[in-house]
Amino acid sequence: MPGFTTSIVHSDRRGGIEHGSLQKPIHATVAYGYEDVQDLADVFQGRSAAYSYGRQVNPTITALETKINGMERGVATVCFGTGMAAIGTLLFALLRKGDHFVSSSFLFGNTNSLFQTFGLHGVDVTFVDATSARAVAEAIRPETRLVFVETIANPRTQVADLEGIGTLCRERGLAYVVDNTMTSPYLFQPVEVGASLIVNSLTKYIGGHGNALGGAVTETGRFDWTTYPNIQDTYKKGDPAKWAITQVRKKGLRDFGPTLGPEAAHHLGIGAETLALRQERQCTNARALVDFLNGHDKVARVYYPGLPDHPEHARAMALFRHPGALFSFELADGIDAFAFMNRLDVVIKSSNLGDNRTLAIPVAETIYYEMGPERRASMGIADSLIRISTGIEDIEDLLADFGQALAAE
Repeated sequence: MPGFTTSIVHSDRRGGIEHGSLQKPIHATVAYGYEDVQDLADVFQGRSAAYSYGRQVNPTITALETKINGMERGVATVCFGTGMAAIGTLLFALLRKGDHFVSSSFLFGNTNSLFQTFGLHGVDVTFVDATSARAVAEAIRPETRLVFVETIANPRTQVADLEGIGTLCRERGLAYVVDNTMTSPYLFQPVEVGASLIVNSLTKYIGGHGNALGGAVTETGRFDWTTYPNIQDTYKKGDPAKWAITQVRKKGLRDFGPTLGPEAAHHLGIGAETLALRQERQCTNARALVDFLNGHDKVARVYYPGLPDHPEHARAMALFRHPGALFSFELADGIDAFAFMNRLDVVIKSSNLGDNRTLAIPVAETIYYEMGPERRASMGIADSLIRISTGIEDIEDLLADFGQALAAE
């Protein structure tokens, strides 16, 4: 089998592309015509894998799905307009009123908000410290259907007990959903710990250039969906390993409509080609910045799984190719975080992560503001916490930028 990057770079042309193009072109169409109406009927009735309507299928998006599926070693992948659309549609398609699921309490802010909203509609969620499989086990009920975790938490970088939870889900017959956004398929492949479904925000490291939104759900084939009570009879056809992902595409993507556009899919597919190259540089830069800040007298604490004193350091080093390109830190008492950030020149004050550019954001006042102080405290998010998403700049320039911003204090 070819290597990780070789597979991505040559993915499009291996499938055969119009006119010998090296990349799948942008198919800017909504509908597809057929000379024989029986062919059209066969598509809608599932006897043919051709194209029906742009809300759920498009050749450019299929090419991207093939790339993501190969990265994650899955059996099928469905793409969506955003990473949040991927998570929301997955739950919408697979959970019912009265169901329960267990989630890590260390979550991306919008994911936390979404899960709270599902609770208002009769799907209950219990948030636990997912660094412990025991905490997950204690939260399981008879009506529990799945467990949801992130690989590395944003922004405090807690690392879930991915192996332990995988074993627990297998023993209890629960679907195991792993959000791989913070690591990406290059640093970690959740199929190795028994994940049933893998979520990726394509907007982040996979796309990498901050120019397109997208999300994906990948079915790994590791869960026995014949035991899952919420699969509709309509989708109990063919390989059971694809029953759930088919329902996600049909009852989620088709009916709910969180569609990825072909132009965005093209950007994301091209961006994915350099994922490994970018992440090698980003992770190297992150480690250098962490080492600089961790020893600085104006920095109170740095949170990064690569540091030996991180609670899940050994776990991160055993599971991941690198401990990531995102870290957070708190300044020493008395230092104005906003004034410090305003002195940064190379580093951009902005949301998002996984970009080629290094980005900094004050967490409590922005992306986690709506949670309120009590929920932030439960996640270990201090009011002074600054999150850094490390880019691919020359490390000398990044170190100089942080150095001058701290020296001015």
